[in-house]
Amino acid sequence: MCINANTFLSDDMLRGIQIAESNEESENGKEIFETMLKNFDMAGKKGIPICQDTGMVVMFVSFGQDLNIEGGSLEEALQAGVAKGYKDGYLRKSVVLDPFNRENTNDNTPAVIHYQVVPGDGLKIKVLPKGFGSENTSALKMLRPSDGMPGVIKFVVDTVEIGSPNACAPIVVGVGVGGTMEKAALLAKEALTRPLGDHHPKNHIESLEEYLLEACNALGIGPMGLGGSNTVLGVNVEVFPTHIAGLPVAVNISCYVNRHIEREL
Repeated sequence: MCINANTFLSDDMLRGIQIAESNEESENGKEIFETMLKNFDMAGKKGIPICQDTGMVVMFVSFGQDLNIEGGSLEEALQAGVAKGYKDGYLRKSVVLDPFNRENTNDNTPAVIHYQVVPGDGLKIKVLPKGFGSENTSALKMLRPSDGMPGVIKFVVDTVEIGSPNACAPIVVGVGVGGTMEKAALLAKEALTRPLGDHHPKNHIESLEEYLLEACNALGIGPMGLGGSNTVLGVNVEVFPTHIAGLPVAVNISCYVNRHIEREL
């Protein structure tokens, strides 16, 4: 999964890039999209990464409460899979053991793994190799309840305006609203795994996604920050119940490759 996610652009992202290339108004933007598409084709044919930053691996693992894991630890197996994938796939190892001493772990572990227990006996694994050119532009803010949806919109658009040129636009924007500080951030990250073009089932959240997409593209930042009509490919919003006194909002930005892959056993 690590090798495939880093080597082959997912179908939803490829369609999104192709659509953006067809309607891009800037000549610079069209040329950039053409280069991106050539890069994807070459990476797939040669079996090499679509981007030099092969990310820090984030996993969302859902396992059934009736599932029985035999032969060892699930956590150890997942981490070993990441290490093997990054070694066998000749993917760049970008993880340091200590945030201050900065010594490389040399196998891109540990991955950041989020677990969820669900009914049944299934096992679903989402792998999101997250590059830090985009991760570094992400943000979180604790709004007041009175700020409401206008406050959320302003925060998202401001974050995109500041961050998208450095995040290799056109970007995908994951937004988490509600819960607590850490829950909002987790919602925003997992929102990036939702296929491009799939909308939230709640009508008012779907409308918010569409409004944010239009507002962010109206900024005119364009591909690679050089101007154009396609700054954002998609906005995915996830929400969660929250406290009467709070309105946490997190924005997690992904670059134009937005690598994500999902398997179910």
